[in-house]
Parts: sequence; C-alpha cells; structure tokens
Amino acid sequence: MARDTTDQTPIRTVAEMADYLAAGNKTKEKFRIGTEHEKFVFFTADNSPVPYFGDASISALLNGMQAKTGWEPIMDAGNIIGLAEPSGMGAISLEPGGQFELSGAPLENLHQTCKESNQHLATLREVAEPLGIRFLGMGGSPKWTFAETPRMPKSRYDIMTRYMPKVGSQGLDMMYRTCTIQVNLDFSSEADMRRKMQVSLKLQSLATALFASSPFTDGKPNGLLSWRGDIWRDTDNQRGGLIPFAFAPDFGFEDYVTWALDVPMYFIVRDGKYHDCTHVTFRQFMAGALKGEVADYEPNFGDWTNHLSTLFPDVRLKRFLEMRGADGGPWRRICALPAFWVGLLYDDGALDAAEALTRDWAFEEVSVLRDAVPAQGLRAEFRGKPLFDVAREVLAIARQGLVARARLNGDGVDESVFLAPLDEVLAKKATLAEDMLALYHGRWNGSVEPVFSEYQY
Repeated sequence: MARDTTDQTPIRTVAEMADYLAAGNKTKEKFRIGTEHEKFVFFTADNSPVPYFGDASISALLNGMQAKTGWEPIMDAGNIIGLAEPSGMGAISLEPGGQFELSGAPLENLHQTCKESNQHLATLREVAEPLGIRFLGMGGSPKWTFAETPRMPKSRYDIMTRYMPKVGSQGLDMMYRTCTIQVNLDFSSEADMRRKMQVSLKLQSLATALFASSPFTDGKPNGLLSWRGDIWRDTDNQRGGLIPFAFAPDFGFEDYVTWALDVPMYFIVRDGKYHDCTHVTFRQFMAGALKGEVADYEPNFGDWTNHLSTLFPDVRLKRFLEMRGADGGPWRRICALPAFWVGLLYDDGALDAAEALTRDWAFEEVSVLRDAVPAQGLRAEFRGKPLFDVAREVLAIARQGLVARARLNGDGVDESVFLAPLDEVLAKKATLAEDMLALYHGRWNGSVEPVFSEYQY
C-alpha cells in the first residue's frame, strides 16, 4: 500500500465492517485487473544495494519519477516514500529494504497491463541509468546480507521491524529481502468471492511453484527454489498463510471480519503520527483498549482499512482479492502472473472447471503441499503425482478462460499469449529457480553475480 488510509467515519459494528468488504461487489463488466510488482534496486558498478539517502539513491529515483510523471509525492516525516497518480490510477511505493513497487491501475485487459508495466520500467530506466542504477527481477535478494540491506524511512516499517521477531523467525527477511508479483481481482457477490477465494487459496502453492525464483541467499544456493515461499511459512502465522475457515462451504465476508478482529494490530495514524498498537487486537481496540494512550482512541474506517492491509493470508480479502503466492521475476512474468489468475477466475467456464478440479481438496492436504513447494517446486507430490501434472491441467483451464474472454490486441491476439513463460516452464520441466541453479553450477562458475546482468530490468 503506497499511502495509509485516512477516513474519520466512526466504526461501531461487525456488520458495518462486513458491509465495507461487500461494497467491493461489482457487475462483471466492471471487473478490472490491478497488477503489482516489486524489484530490487542495485548499482551496476558493483551490484551493491542502493541506499535511501544521497545523490544516487532511492529518494533520488522517487524525485526523478515524480518529475517525469507528475504524480503526487507521498511523504512520511518529511521523506518522500512514494508517488500517487492523481486520479487514483496507480502508485509507486517502497518496501522496507528499498524494493521499488508499482501498484498498477485497475485495467480492463492484460494487453493494457503489459503495456503499463513496460512503460513504467522504461520511464524508471530513464531516471535510473544516469545514476548508475538498475533493477533485478527475482523473488529473493540473492547476494546482500540482512545487515547490508538498506532501511527505508517509513513509519509503519519501524513498527513492523520491532514486532516481527516476536511472532516468527523469518518476518524480517520477508520485509527486507523478498519481492513479489501480485494481481488484484474483483468479485460480483459474496458467493462469487467465496468461489474465487477457495479456488485461489487451493492453487496458490501451484503459483508459488510455477513462479519460483529465489534459490540464492547471501551469495550462495539456499537449498530452496522459492526461499520467499518458505519465509511465509514462519513470518506471522496469526495473520498469514492458509486460513482454514475460508475452506468452509458457507464462508463469507463476516467470517473474514471475525478473524481479522482478533489479529493484533500494527498501528493507527492520528494527525500524521503512527502509534504502535501491536499490543492490542482490533476487537480490543473497538472495546476501548487505547483509551488513555491516544487522544482519539475510537476506531474509524481508516483504521479498519489500514488493518486489513496488514493481514497476510495467501489470498487477501479487501474490496477485491489479492493473489499473494508468487515470487518476483523478469518482465514477462509480470504479465504471466495476472494472465494465470485472470484466465482461471474471470471466465465462468474456467472458474467452473477450476472449482470442479479443486472441490474436494482438503485444507490439510493443501497445507502439506504448501510446506513442500518451496523446496520441491513442481516436483512436489499431490495425491501421488507430481505437481507438474496438476500444473498442466490448471494451465489448460487458464488458457481456456483467456481465449473465451476474447480480449484481443490490435493484431487480433488474445490474452493467452501472456502464458508463454509458464508454457516454457512445463516444456522444460524446470522452474526459473532451477534454470538459475543450473547456470550457477555451470556457466556462472559458482557465482551469483551474473544474475544482476542476466535478470535485470
């Protein structure tokens, strides 16, 4: 989230909070695609990380992008921490370790999505190249130690950095040393949300396997294909991972609210100041737990919106659904990730087929698969067969959905063209992480340095 929300409307009841989520319901013709992608920022001279302050820096990139785009600067305690397109059609934000993120506009088709990411990267390169800076597309920081990784001056991250070691062993690595590609998709009703949530929760580990691209840590192989996927297994399991109640046949908005109410908060914002609230849940906040700690201690919808943005399930529910399982990667994968999920979820026939395929998948076996995928990728077994076999079935459904959508570009090509990187994974029977490891043990001669030139934006 580029900018934390301010909305002073008082919030009183669980029903109001569920109604807030239900307000995301849209008619199908208003469904949109919002793609987010993060990348690591490095100096081309020595592949070192770029700090926030200085002439050649993260802040210089943001100021340069502001001058190029005219987007509004987002400030935190006097520091620029992001940019917002004035009409709400996109934003640029920083992750804790300086990962540079575009939160794309809500677009109608994947051709627009791919054009958007291409234009963003082209503009960013114009700003970055005179500074000797480029960008790396993969899921985990391959070289820099935690100590070498920069820190961004963003108030919410200070609170999270103090809190993460209390609730999991890998939260700081998640914050500072991983990148993702995500897509945000709409629903038409509570029933439609339920179907899409359940299908995408069950298939999220497949996305992790298909997009695995984080096999290196601290300059050497880490024994995993998706280090990022493994990190999410012990970041903060109160607020992340698979959420078993969402597998229930009657799962709805109020169930998600009930869960969210009992997750510890991170913060509230009052008069531009962030107050650490990690000692209370939102339910306790509503019962007056912050009385005496802050002057304006009663909850409002800005607090609720911000709290929802600090929950980390594999599929996050807001007024849309966020697909959160994939590692970051090269440019073509920025297009492939939304193509995968749009194909599965935005065509009725494809959603029917995906739901039929996964209908009897139980929480327990999906959880076992989630644990296996970071190390084994598509070679993990599900019901006695390799995940490669499931991937072929699911990718065929996604392609069917994209063809049926019939969103054509100027050359008459439909959106299924953006699945090509995933077709290549299945054809080679190797993920991007496995490609990288083969290069490391071969042409790269045991060095991760070439990753910066071969997978840069």
